Amino acid sequence: MGRKRISMFLKIALVLTLLGLVAACNQTPSTENGESEGTTTKFEIALVTDVGTIDDKSFNQGSWEGVVEYAEEHGKTYKYYQPASDSKDDLLASIDLAIEGGAEIIICPGFNFEVAIYEAQNTYPDIYFVLLDGEPHTEDWETFETNENVKPILYAEHEAGFLAGYATVLDGHRNLGFMGGQAVPAVVRFGYGFVQGADYAAEILGLEDNAIEVNYNYTGKFEATPEAQTMASGWYSAGTDVIFACGGALGDSVMAAAEATEKYVVGVDVDQSSESETVITSATKNLTKSVYDSLTEFYNEEFAGGATLIVDAKSVGVGIPMETSKFENFTQEDYDAIYAKLVDEEIEILTDMDADSPAELSTARTKVIVIE
Repeated sequence: MGRKRISMFLKIALVLTLLGLVAACNQTPSTENGESEGTTTKFEIALVTDVGTIDDKSFNQGSWEGVVEYAEEHGKTYKYYQPASDSKDDLLASIDLAIEGGAEIIICPGFNFEVAIYEAQNTYPDIYFVLLDGEPHTEDWETFETNENVKPILYAEHEAGFLAGYATVLDGHRNLGFMGGQAVPAVVRFGYGFVQGADYAAEILGLEDNAIEVNYNYTGKFEATPEAQTMASGWYSAGTDVIFACGGALGDSVMAAAEATEKYVVGVDVDQSSESETVITSATKNLTKSVYDSLTEFYNEEFAGGATLIVDAKSVGVGIPMETSKFENFTQEDYDAIYAKLVDEEIEILTDMDADSPAELSTARTKVIVIE
């Protein structure tokens, strides 16, 4: 009896082992985010996220889509890394992980990476970095230095903001708002452009002085908060028609307020029309193309490192998505005409380098109310 029992147990164990092997052979390796754990441990292209998640419908996502598009088309492995915070040490820790994972080139979306990349470019001279929205510098801002293995890309946000403000006023709106996250250069440029675009449209329409009113505020955070939604609701209830929400997840708060009051929002960075029916248009930067083109250069051994690239209207790198905008009066013809003026440099738009406050902008037909 003892031998029969042992034999039976051995047979059962053998069957279970075979079943396990069959199941293992039938499993498909995970390909989420380009990861194929069962086939490789090396991820050639990496992206380290800025504040927020990879699906933030804004800066991170727009950049990630460029990675995915290029990698899928060219058979490259890819992965993203999300830091614990936006501190220099945490960003560098994620960069270290990406390199340990086999990264040859790392996409870093956001000004928060400036100091981290300043250090990483020297620590890893054989690794290439694409820095979106920033330039490498020391923590004290005293020294700016870009090595050949780094490609900084800056955008003409003031042009994108200008187009959004111009279109909004030409469409018929007179009471506007701008809610930015932190008063960092990119956000400031978006806001200044928005105000000046609104004023330029008012001039074209022959409106009186102060015919346009813009409430202007920096919330201090790139995230959705009850306080931001309350402020936006207050503006809408007091007569504001459209608010330019410029601050990542901050837009969620403004969209919620717009939905409750049946008003409008201008999205930012990427086309955010799918996020809410209240999005009348978006002031966009072609992040996906910037990343895709940079990866193309890298793998063609034509990486344009060592110097900052400025992406603007001339390079069709900023704009508003007319195909998804909800304008009633502003037309494609209107858009093409004003865009051509930007390309031809017929319009001067002041930036953060020209004024310390939106109240200092020369906008006779637009009254800017700065709310601290």
